[in-house]
Amino acid sequence: MQQLFINTPEQLKDFCQHIEGSPWLAIDTEFLREKTYYPVFCLLQVSNGEHAACIDPLAIDDLSPILDILYRKDVIKVLHAAHQDLEIFLYLWETLPVPVFDTQLAAAITGYGDQMGYGKLVQQVLNVQLEKDQARTDWSHRPLDDAQQKYALNDVIYLAQIYPILNDKIKQLGRSNWLDNEYAAMADPMTYQVAPGEAWQRVKGRQILKGVQYAVLQKLADWRETTAINANRPRRWILKDEVMIDLARRMPQSIAQMKKIRGLEAGTIERHGQHFLELIQQGKEVPRELWPSDQKPFKSLTRQQEALADLMMCSLRILADEAGITPAVIAGKKDLEKLIVDVDDTPLLHGWRRKIAGETLQQVAAGNLLPCWQNNQLVLCPPSE
Repeated sequence: MQQLFINTPEQLKDFCQHIEGSPWLAIDTEFLREKTYYPVFCLLQVSNGEHAACIDPLAIDDLSPILDILYRKDVIKVLHAAHQDLEIFLYLWETLPVPVFDTQLAAAITGYGDQMGYGKLVQQVLNVQLEKDQARTDWSHRPLDDAQQKYALNDVIYLAQIYPILNDKIKQLGRSNWLDNEYAAMADPMTYQVAPGEAWQRVKGRQILKGVQYAVLQKLADWRETTAINANRPRRWILKDEVMIDLARRMPQSIAQMKKIRGLEAGTIERHGQHFLELIQQGKEVPRELWPSDQKPFKSLTRQQEALADLMMCSLRILADEAGITPAVIAGKKDLEKLIVDVDDTPLLHGWRRKIAGETLQQVAAGNLLPCWQNNQLVLCPPSE
């Protein structure tokens, strides 16, 4: 395979001529976001299985030759755990390169495992052990040495080898449309938009809060998200999670009380302290029925319902084994609990999950099917009279 590091317009045009007409391309990106809210695009890797290149966006102002190819609808873009890579394309060029084939999702429905990392997938599918020595590289620093370039190229060289294997297996299993819902979500720009009003759901440690404290947290998190976006700075640089939790929990009513909160810097209080007091008061005035909450959309299960959840988990394992995939790919315990109490906002009742498990598990919940031991294996069968 021809391997290149491209940092001139002429090299880029020549590479694009070599990959023009490829039905699919393996792509990956390297970026930094330690000091910014939005990712800083540092490197683009592309391979069609015969040619592989690291393209330097810090050296080439006009990437249109490669973008023209990547944005073609007749070219499948192969990525692993595609969300962050696609987010970069949307941020920089305001549209998404579709269609996409995500090898992490494909691995899940072909029996390799749920949420599998790239290195582990390469090892399982290709029996190749990737080096991890460049995982913490500063990709904005130039020049990149040979080891860094090799590490970056491997991300698409092996991705290009894995794609045909997974794609063929999906076709053989008759699962070509299983990921339609997931790919539709990837192609929706709204998937990548953060609503400041929902930013409280990302705050770590919020579970210690109760009642109106959540409304206060929502106001503070909304302000932090908007401020971070406008300043293009990481959220934690604006206000740390643990400080925001303390503000919501203690709800100080004065600057003097605010100064007692550990980790809340004097400079932050001087710049934003008065506004924090206003946000806290706004949160306290939110009507009870509008308080956000982490609580389940239903009451805790009864003991009988918990026993039914255990029975359904056993049934889920049977169905997953029949499909040759792990149970976690299909559903988790919370999904089963929702099924028991007739909450329909669970993936189990949509798409391929409904076909291979959801409908059957509803029959288990209704008592029409039960796990039973036949011929030295567990199967689902109607209860005996």
